[in-house]
Amino acid sequence: MQIFRHIPQSSAPAAIAIGNFDGMHLGHQALLRQLIAYAQTYRIVPAVMTFEPHPREFFVPQNAPARLASMREKLEYFAEFGVQCVYVQRFSHAFAAQSPATFMQVLRQQLNANVVMVGEDFCFGAKRAGTVQTLIEHGFNVIPLPEVQLNGERVSSTLVRDALAAGDFAKAHTLLGRTYSISGKVVHGAKLGRQLGFPTANVHMRHERPALTGVYAVKLNNLPAVANLGVRPTIEGIPKLKLEVHVFDFNGDLYDQHVHVEFLHKLRDEMKFAGLDALTAQIAADVVHAKQYFQSAAVK
Repeated sequence: MQIFRHIPQSSAPAAIAIGNFDGMHLGHQALLRQLIAYAQTYRIVPAVMTFEPHPREFFVPQNAPARLASMREKLEYFAEFGVQCVYVQRFSHAFAAQSPATFMQVLRQQLNANVVMVGEDFCFGAKRAGTVQTLIEHGFNVIPLPEVQLNGERVSSTLVRDALAAGDFAKAHTLLGRTYSISGKVVHGAKLGRQLGFPTANVHMRHERPALTGVYAVKLNNLPAVANLGVRPTIEGIPKLKLEVHVFDFNGDLYDQHVHVEFLHKLRDEMKFAGLDALTAQIAADVVHAKQYFQSAAVK
């Protein structure tokens, strides 16, 4: 799969799906399946245009939605579906200010878009003036994707975020078609967990606005574990959110490995303790509760 951080001067004829694709839920998956099928039928390139940062992160960072996936995770999903070309468009003042006509010119002349696939509510150009109807009126072959519904609800990134925030992993799994996970490289930390008797893998977060925080029963590369995702309020001086994972009965070396952490069950919210002794006791209790969860899940 080719990845472009800029728009090339010309490309092979392509079917292009455009969107943020945050989380790659069932609606995104339906769009990509349609993209691949169309490209195979007409023997053209299946391509995706996505944006970094998310437009709402650019315009209203303080009220931007939580991130469901990093760019690397999105690229991994695109590759799995068979996308051959991804254009990662940097969302900037210049890009946001361009007219719908300019954007359509890029689609036609530089990206050689044979067909454009977007959600029915897709908007583009300055002040979101361009719509699906604008594309159609200017001669584009547009395939809008109707809403994908599940149990009477429109499948959306917002619905996934709400399910994760509420600890409803069964619903999140249904909306995503898979277990929700966060991936990243294991990096060196202060090694406080090791001192407390619970060594942790510190997973580098690509974004600082996750859809969930707290303590969870998880699997790290399919190994049962307990994880804390938060700011560690008991420990002073922690500048940003961290994902720390304690893998049960594991003595291997995970440093510099790219790992996947699957979130399965919420144990509790993050909280501040009076000191390290109280924190250690709670971690021990969390480990017990997480192991009980896995035992219960195995029985089912």
